[in-house]
Amino acid sequence: MRFKPILTFSWRYFKAKKSTNAINVISWVSVSAIVVGTASLLIILSAFNGFEDLVKTLYASYYADLKGSPAKGKVLILEPAKLKQLRTIDGISLISTGVEEKALLQNGSLQTIVNIRGVDTNFIHLSGIREKMYHGKFDLGLTEKPGVVLGVGVEQALGLMSDRSVYPVSIYIPRKGQTASLDPLSALGMGIVYPTGSFAIQSEFDNKYAFTDINFLKTYLNYGTDEYSAVEFKLGPGSNIENIKYQIRQVLGEGIVLGDRYEQNRTLYKTIKMEKLAIYGIFTLILLVAAFNMVGSLSMLVLEKRKDIQVLMAMGADTSVIKKIFLAEGVLLGVIGTVGGVAFALLLYYLQVTYKLVPLQGASFLIDYYPVKIVYSDFILVTTTVFCIAIGASWIPASKASKEVFELRN
Repeated sequence: MRFKPILTFSWRYFKAKKSTNAINVISWVSVSAIVVGTASLLIILSAFNGFEDLVKTLYASYYADLKGSPAKGKVLILEPAKLKQLRTIDGISLISTGVEEKALLQNGSLQTIVNIRGVDTNFIHLSGIREKMYHGKFDLGLTEKPGVVLGVGVEQALGLMSDRSVYPVSIYIPRKGQTASLDPLSALGMGIVYPTGSFAIQSEFDNKYAFTDINFLKTYLNYGTDEYSAVEFKLGPGSNIENIKYQIRQVLGEGIVLGDRYEQNRTLYKTIKMEKLAIYGIFTLILLVAAFNMVGSLSMLVLEKRKDIQVLMAMGADTSVIKKIFLAEGVLLGVIGTVGGVAFALLLYYLQVTYKLVPLQGASFLIDYYPVKIVYSDFILVTTTVFCIAIGASWIPASKASKEVFELRN
């Protein structure tokens, strides 16, 4: 028997009035469970996609396309000749060098520990931090009168507003190569920096980092002219990052560790993917529970249609045809539920994007609503999962219907 007649039988069995009303109820409960499960899974996955995009955008404001740091120790040697070679590599559009160290910032009686980064003038063009300024502007000042740009959390910890502050902030920095001494303060370099602005990216950065002039910081750290903590690269559109890494290693040797944005935040991105996978697994279990309703409704339908099956077998239908009819019935329930779930999910997605139905509570968030993003691979994954569950759920009653012996009586 061809597919169309089988589908016709399945559709008639689905919409026909049953002798027992409970069969209709269970069938629609099965469909409703699939609708809710499919829509919920798609909405949750789209919310994860939205947050993942948001996190990537925020982290892109701080992290460079590619960063090189020393494989051992804290110091990376970059002679002018090597920097010149790096600038000739095809695909690298900008290079920024920097130094980084822990430091104590003090404003009167208030103080806090920060990661102080000394960066050159290229850094502002390499990162997106300029667009994330909260107070003032990104001004590193001069070596003689260095400015400092604070994370907004650091700014609050020091009790100041960077764009209105006229007094400098004291900075204490551990000097490189300082020998042990009875006086711990002798191992620290002390200077003053002038707050010029603050940035707000994400609490991980806002509460931890501050930026200042690279030459000022190198002086207090006792760094040599060619000594740095890291080198960062901005890549051109469509650049082959693996090829660029290879060429950089050819220039700097194997003493450098190179990482793109994903590799610099490997733990974060792995956590996001694992959470997304866990949510998929949980909602798949919910759909499997919903499939038990389908097994029940199809089993009852087999009992309901005993006489019809007898007639079909008397007309020459073999067991495979009977099995296909009830398998198609299960797939039909799955299709109706999936289409309804996808339509419901798309409606909720549209309403959230357009009207911001579900807000984020709290004023500290950079956005005031849950971000959502549709990824078509999620739709393929979810629909495939539902179809597999529908086929699996209908296999048991379909097999039972095909194996049962039916006899026609006068």
